[in-house]
Amino acid sequence: MNKMCQHLDQVLVAATPATGCEECLRLGMRWVHLRRCLNCGHVGCCDASDGQHATKHFQKSGHAVMASAEPGESWRWCYIDHDFV
Repeated sequence: MNKMCQHLDQVLVAATPATGCEECLRLGMRWVHLRRCLNCGHVGCCDASDGQHATKHFQKSGHAVMASAEPGESWRWCYIDHDFV
């Protein structure tokens, strides 16, 4: 686990469960797992999902830290460091 992540100062939003991927809901797509951006709260689907909307959100926004939005999960991931934080 990377305890030296310099992107944790961007975390503004709590990691909480979500009802669905924002883009998948709009497009009528299905997702596998949900991820929440800890900078702005955007909810997207994981890379195992067809849309890969959480990663696409990072690529567009530069918001580096996301967390699982699945009930009972509490891990966080930094896209820039490619590590759990």
